Amino acid sequence: MASDLVAISQLLQASLDPRQNKQAEAAIKQEETKPGFSVALLRIVATDSYPGTTRLASALFFKNFIKRNWTDEEGNYKLPQNEVVAIKQELIGLMIAVPSTIQSQLGEAISVIADSDFWERWDTLVDDLVSRLTSDNFAVNNGVLQVAHSIFRRWRPLFRSDALFTEINHVLSKFSVPFLQLLENTDNVISQNQNNKTALQQSFSTLNLCIKLLYDLSCQDLPPVFEENMQAITSLLHRYLTYDNALLHTDYEAESGPLDIAKAGIFEVLVLYVQKYEDAIGPFLGQFIGSSWNLLNSIGPETKFDILVSRSLQFLTSVTHSRQHAESFNNQEILGQVVEKVILPNLSLRESDIELFEDEPFEFIRQDLEGSDSDTRRRAATDFLRQLMEQFEKLVTDVVSQYMNHYLVEYSKDRNNNWKSKDTAVYLFSAIAAKGATTAAHGVKSTNPHVDVIDFFQKNIAEELTGTEVHPILKVDAIKYLYTFRSQITKSYWQTAFPLLVNHLGSSNYVVYTYAAIAVERILYLTNENREAVISKDDVTPLSKDLLQHLFVLITKDSAPEKIQENEFIMRCVMRVLIVIRERVIPITDIVLQNFINITKVIRHNPSNPRFYYYHFEGLGALIRFAAPSQPKKFETALYNPFGEILSNDVQEFAPYVFQLFAALLEANPSGSLPEYYKSLIGPVLMPVLWDSRGNIPALVRLLSASIPRGAESILKNNQLEPILGIFQKLVSSKVNETHGFDLLESVITSFPPAALQSYFVPMLQIMLTRLSNSKTENFSLRFVRFYHLVSARADKGLGADLFISAMDQVQNNVFTQVYLGIILPDTQKLTRPFDRKTAVVSLTKTLTDSAAFVDRYGKKGWALTCEALLKLLINPPVPPAVDDVIPDQDVDDSAFGVGFTQLSTCKKPPRDPYPEISDVKSWVGTYLKEADARHGQRISGFIQERLSPEARGTLVAYMQS
Repeated sequence: MASDLVAISQLLQASLDPRQNKQAEAAIKQEETKPGFSVALLRIVATDSYPGTTRLASALFFKNFIKRNWTDEEGNYKLPQNEVVAIKQELIGLMIAVPSTIQSQLGEAISVIADSDFWERWDTLVDDLVSRLTSDNFAVNNGVLQVAHSIFRRWRPLFRSDALFTEINHVLSKFSVPFLQLLENTDNVISQNQNNKTALQQSFSTLNLCIKLLYDLSCQDLPPVFEENMQAITSLLHRYLTYDNALLHTDYEAESGPLDIAKAGIFEVLVLYVQKYEDAIGPFLGQFIGSSWNLLNSIGPETKFDILVSRSLQFLTSVTHSRQHAESFNNQEILGQVVEKVILPNLSLRESDIELFEDEPFEFIRQDLEGSDSDTRRRAATDFLRQLMEQFEKLVTDVVSQYMNHYLVEYSKDRNNNWKSKDTAVYLFSAIAAKGATTAAHGVKSTNPHVDVIDFFQKNIAEELTGTEVHPILKVDAIKYLYTFRSQITKSYWQTAFPLLVNHLGSSNYVVYTYAAIAVERILYLTNENREAVISKDDVTPLSKDLLQHLFVLITKDSAPEKIQENEFIMRCVMRVLIVIRERVIPITDIVLQNFINITKVIRHNPSNPRFYYYHFEGLGALIRFAAPSQPKKFETALYNPFGEILSNDVQEFAPYVFQLFAALLEANPSGSLPEYYKSLIGPVLMPVLWDSRGNIPALVRLLSASIPRGAESILKNNQLEPILGIFQKLVSSKVNETHGFDLLESVITSFPPAALQSYFVPMLQIMLTRLSNSKTENFSLRFVRFYHLVSARADKGLGADLFISAMDQVQNNVFTQVYLGIILPDTQKLTRPFDRKTAVVSLTKTLTDSAAFVDRYGKKGWALTCEALLKLLINPPVPPAVDDVIPDQDVDDSAFGVGFTQLSTCKKPPRDPYPEISDVKSWVGTYLKEADARHGQRISGFIQERLSPEARGTLVAYMQS
């Protein structure tokens, strides 16, 4: 083990060197396959003699290794049992002992393990944590609390369930009392060490972790022991909300001190309790309201207080949700004080904001953009003001309007020097004009009836968009106003305003042109109540060439990979323009395609911004969708090399996108044989290592499914059918991937001649029947039924119900009867997709007319039950779904974005009608039955008379006579 540790540590150190990190990471991947690798990583983390960077790298690799290798989709351990036990034994003690930078990595690993194992498979964990708590060792205590927080914080976003509450109750039964004792002990230590800076800092670290855990333990329901001790808990929280000690202050304007962090955490807990447990905390709220008001009146403008001010305002916002508490603000004079002393100081621009605008423009945008999760003073002040307006709309409007008008007058006196007054006025108006939530699709949908959004635009905003000597921040304010109130601006106004926005893409200021791109993209997405675009394709097409070229210039201003990827908003605008102009991109295809290729070649060296490259590939997907069908060879030839380089260099972040785009290229040109390049791809695509990455699977299945119909002959010639079916077996054995397994199998069934598949039918059905017997899911049953109907409906192609029955008999004699009656017939009615129901209609109709087994073997009952199932489907006959050409937005702000597989919406494979020639299903059934009746010497008519009830007989005869 010692030599292994040395070798692995050297590889970890090499992975930090850009000159050799690729080779080192590849070598580490080889080490991963050896037994005990994860434990070796922990030993390196635990060894003080290794450099701190090596230990941190080891912790990072351990975290990522655990994420990939702890359990499979079914929850079974992927590691040997002795390794699992060793990790659990070592991890907690190690987490407690290592520096905080390493703790955060190990904490994430513990959280992953807890997701799988806690608490049933790790029921000793809480006892272990409690046993390690001490009365005087803050380092140990902080380690224990950090572990606890890494596990319990998982509860915060979860939906209520019996399993969740069982887990929480398990924790509370063992942890809550020792936790409160530690909180009380920490309070005593702070009281006894008022002049001891080191002891104060250590104990405040403990206090801050306790506050986080107070939130964790209360996030789903109020623990009974907390409710019983509410007075003591609130007294302690209030004490530290009003506490001060110069030893805990920081000298840096931008760095929050431990005391500020504690107070911000207390406000976060208070917001939770006000929102969820107002009955319990209500009697104690008054002291907190007064203290928050005093804090906001006394705190300085330094950025180190931003989170504290923001959380304090969030607390007041939550309190004023209650009419009872809000009533204390229902007075013009008091509201004036609120605006003057709380709103304006936190809404107005500070020098630090201007510095951020100039020195870190992208960070300014991130913080300023509506919907961002940043704890900014401006956002918190705006939310508080809007909450007050919900309670007292007319009064707040009148009070704020006075201040707003004052600032507008100040601006008019000296536009060059008083531009900040205009900025404040615009923010005040926007705060009181918007009502309700601001949506990503439409911005503000409802406005305050006491103000006029259009009038304010005409008098105060338009001039900033048309003027030349305007401060860039006011330009941004004007663009943001259009962005925020885009649904309130009429189409006639947009005809004037939209070109002004496009012009601002030519600004030399980073924030101005980025906000212009943000606004242009969202306005191009905007539709009216009839789902008609506010800015039409006809409006955009004449601008598209110059617009796209300029956007690409902005993206590639700096050639470094990380700088190109910095600004996802501009690439999102590129994507949106392509979606809007659709096929009208064809005349400028060469320009757009070459820009995408150039960017791809650069960013593949260092993928650093998942949002940027998602929009990049969505834009490329839109180009393929709308331009490739008319010139497929051009796209295939142009994209082979850049995509091939991504795959050959194992750029894992891009691979799922590349597989989807390769598939989209094939789908854009479905005729003819498979090009040689794609034939050469099939072998590597079948390699098991690619299928080990969960994020690759949907994209790989789509690529294979697109390749198989055009390359079936080549696949058979190269003996690749069996490996493909091996992949089906692997996928269909997993609940997570069963859908992808069936997608792949359906492509195989519809593409290869039955003779080539004959020897595989029985093993395929054995796999399916095993799943149906041992671990059936609703989805698996429906996909099995869909697969049956696909085979059954293709009797004219050499398949059909009889072939399916024959193969089932080879698995187990007469098992088809049980499956048909218990699964296929009842679950056929559960099929919801129109094309699936259509296939089922064709399948059942051909079974009635052409299946020998249903004529002889299953006799009267089987034929009658099949006919009844068909008639049920025809009560609401499947009709082709309405063509919905809207390309949905991916929520890049969702926490799951970028984890695993991300589907490209612009080139998503559309549902395919397997029988486009059948437009009227009822008419087709009647005609097909009548023709089959003649073909089989009136056999169908005889069965109808002999085997059906009078009601079913009348219905079926009516179809045949119509």
